[in-house]
Amino acid sequence: MSAFDDNPFAEPAGVNPFNDPAVTQARSSNVEPIEQHNPFPATSLGSQTTPYQPAVLQPSSEPTPQVTATAAATAAQANLLRQQEELERKAAELDRREQELQSQGSSGKANNWPPLPKSFPIKPCFYQDFSEEIPSEYQRVCKMMYYLWMFNCVTLFLNMLACLAFFTTSSSYGVDFGLSILWLVLFAPCSFLCWYRPIYKAFKTDSSFSFFFFFFVFFCQVVIFIIQSVGIPKWGNSGWIAAFSVINSSKAVGAIMIIVAILFTICAVMSIILLKMVHGMYRRTGASFHKAQQEFSQGIFTNKTFQNAAAGAASSAAQGAFQANN
Repeated sequence: MSAFDDNPFAEPAGVNPFNDPAVTQARSSNVEPIEQHNPFPATSLGSQTTPYQPAVLQPSSEPTPQVTATAAATAAQANLLRQQEELERKAAELDRREQELQSQGSSGKANNWPPLPKSFPIKPCFYQDFSEEIPSEYQRVCKMMYYLWMFNCVTLFLNMLACLAFFTTSSSYGVDFGLSILWLVLFAPCSFLCWYRPIYKAFKTDSSFSFFFFFFVFFCQVVIFIIQSVGIPKWGNSGWIAAFSVINSSKAVGAIMIIVAILFTICAVMSIILLKMVHGMYRRTGASFHKAQQEFSQGIFTNKTFQNAAAGAASSAAQGAFQANN
């Protein structure tokens, strides 16, 4: 009868697949169903979550075009002022160096001519060095010009002594003695500055203007040498005419004056020879009258004395015109 008590519709206990231990363990696990899984759990970040804040538009930090242009103009003005200060500083430095060079000579070295002792109150005025400043092909002629100048100075000094001796023979020749002193004081420095230094500068810098200036002045010097060798009475020169006019009354004075006349003649001959030599060298240097004009104009316009004088004249003219209009 026990068989009849069982439910014929119940599943057998050993046949139920869900009664399998593996399935039962899987169903009892803590894994959440997929439909209940939240990928953004509120508690996953814990204390690191930040509360939601609404977006706030921040004002732009870029300057407006007007402010940018003003800043650029200010910076440009400051840069120009800085550049102007730098240029003024450099100009002052150049002026200082130029003054130093002028005080030391055109070559930038200490002046060495005339060769005076260091304890002498008068200092040398020029710098002169043939081997350093004059090209080798011009050194010989330049030295000969220097020797001619020294020979001329010695001749002028002897001419003064001869005229003094001439004055002792007759008081009427006192004018010759006075003029001989004047020629010594005048011609010795002027010949150095007017024809020796220009030819030295011409050989040194190949200056066309210096060459032309030398030719003009030295031609006048040649004429003076000829007049001095002739010895016109009352002209302060112990030349041939003056020597022969006194030789009958005083042979000693006549002999002294003849020696001076010979020296003047040597000066005249040597000056003519050197003039031809310098002219031949001048033609080989490529100098010309046009170059001399350019050098003269550039030297005038770059001269500070001329610039200051021109600026003063222009300012005076402008002030006069302004006052006339008022």
